Amino acid sequence: MCFRYADPLTADALKQMAADGMTRAVAFSQYPQFSCTTTGSSLNHLWRELARLGMERQFQWSLIDRWHSHPLFIDAVAQRIRMGLQQFPEGERDKALILFSAHSLPMRVVNRGDPYPQEVGATVARVMDKLEYKHRYVLAWQSQVGPLPWLGPQTGEVLQGFGAQGHKHVLVVPIAFTSDHVETLFEIDVEYAHMAAEAGITHFHRAPSLNDEPLLADAMADLVATHLSEEDLHTAQYPLNCAGCTNPICRSICNPIRPYTKLRDAANPDGELAKKNPIKQ
Repeated sequence: MCFRYADPLTADALKQMAADGMTRAVAFSQYPQFSCTTTGSSLNHLWRELARLGMERQFQWSLIDRWHSHPLFIDAVAQRIRMGLQQFPEGERDKALILFSAHSLPMRVVNRGDPYPQEVGATVARVMDKLEYKHRYVLAWQSQVGPLPWLGPQTGEVLQGFGAQGHKHVLVVPIAFTSDHVETLFEIDVEYAHMAAEAGITHFHRAPSLNDEPLLADAMADLVATHLSEEDLHTAQYPLNCAGCTNPICRSICNPIRPYTKLRDAANPDGELAKKNPIKQ
């Protein structure tokens, strides 16, 4: 296990892996939906750290780079929504509006072609299909910072709008987070709860985060077992750079278990970006 900004840091984990004699590694992103700002950035950091430490050939790598539509993950989210609905009075559960909330992105990232909005939407659609579309639902985006345009509608604005329309029952579902942290425990449970009350929403609840949900553990185990048994290198989508991508490192794999070429580089092997890529594929 490693983190970008908390212990154990990526470099520390790599050093420990080497000390333990590891030679084969799977980079398993804990973000179900892929974004260049999350999974992409974390993988790029991993490759840079390997180069900085002179460990490019220490391990052979493959990737579990996204899992937003895995059936057991969908089952896990649906189970937590069912638990969340139990917080409403029994005779009023069918009135609940399910508000899926995911971390937003700056529009400059979205317009570059980041796949995150589509993958979050795909997760929502599969979850609602599992729930047989028995409840009204909407997808919104939270955690916008700074003055630049971000992907919307913002979760707070949606709460204000539906409150003004007279909706009284809202269940917020953190659809892109797999565990509790400041954006669930404070942003949703405190800030958005206050905003909902001010908007006249009298029954505001949040579905429990996945945390230790057994179905999530089953999903992760199945992902890894299938990945290893089928000797996958990556998902079909990983080699495709965003249309507006200019980062030579993006979509790299350091010392992959078998030959790997990004689609961008395969189409233009003599291009400037291919020449600038410092990662040994």
